[in-house]
Parts: sequence; structure tokens; C-alpha cells
Amino acid sequence: MTPEDITHTDDRDTGLTVSESPGPGADSIICTVRVPADASSVGRIRKEIVADLDRRDLPEDLVGEAEIVVSELLTNAVRHARPLTDGTFRVRWKIRGDVVEVEVTDGGGATVPRPAPRTVWLSSGRGLRIVRALAHEWGVTEDRTGNVVWATLGGPSRRRAT
Repeated sequence: MTPEDITHTDDRDTGLTVSESPGPGADSIICTVRVPADASSVGRIRKEIVADLDRRDLPEDLVGEAEIVVSELLTNAVRHARPLTDGTFRVRWKIRGDVVEVEVTDGGGATVPRPAPRTVWLSSGRGLRIVRALAHEWGVTEDRTGNVVWATLGGPSRRRAT
């Protein structure tokens, strides 16, 4: 990848800087943004991903699902994980056709993210159950910086294909 392959956009509404680069396939795009490790980032990233996916004319239901999933994944990171060494969380969405994969990278935490058991008594802990219900596939991988929690929406996972 050359520097010409990467574009940066500053969204005046969210104040976020998004880096966009080509993905591994001919028709794929990867958007990456670092957000502060606090709850105020959740609304900002929701707004950013919706605006980006709307600009690309993706189906309305897919955009709505991506909005919910990024919100749940980032909220979990804020509540349960450490930030990356620069004090941020990395949010990335990969687009290929009508498939969107959303991922949040954090600095790790005391436990591995997993859906909470079904119960009427919990006032929280339903986020990953929501992600699991919306996603074609989801998972948690560890990398050198911490955990990457990801979900594929709109079709088959590209993680297995690339």
C-alpha cells in the first residue's frame, strides 16, 4: 500500500478523523478511526459509521445493524477493557459489496468478551447477545495489543475468505 492509497476525512459533526484504504479484494474498503476511551465516543462513532455507509448507498437495514453493533462493541470496550497504549480504542469497518464487518480493538481486559446468559434479572450484559443476533458471524481474536471483537453483517464473513 502506498501513501496515495490512504485518504483521511475529518467529519465536522463528529470531530473524528477516518483513514480509508483499499481492502484485500478489488471492491473492498477499510475505514479506521481511533476514538477516546470514554463513553462520549459511542455516539460519535455511531454517527460516523452511519454517515459513511449512507454515503456508499448501502441498504438501510444493513446501516442500522452496523450502527447497533458498533455501539454495543464500543460500549463493551469502554466498560470492560483497557484502552490501547495511546489511550484510545480502534474502530474499523470493512466494506465489500453489501457486507460490512465492524471491529473494535482494545487493550484487553480481565475477561474474554462473551454474551451474558439469558436472564430477566440483569440490568446490563445483553450487548453481545444483540450482536450475536444481528451478525452473520462474530468473534473475538487476540492480537499483540489486546482484543479485537468483530461482527460480520449482511452476508458471509470475509475473515475466512481472506
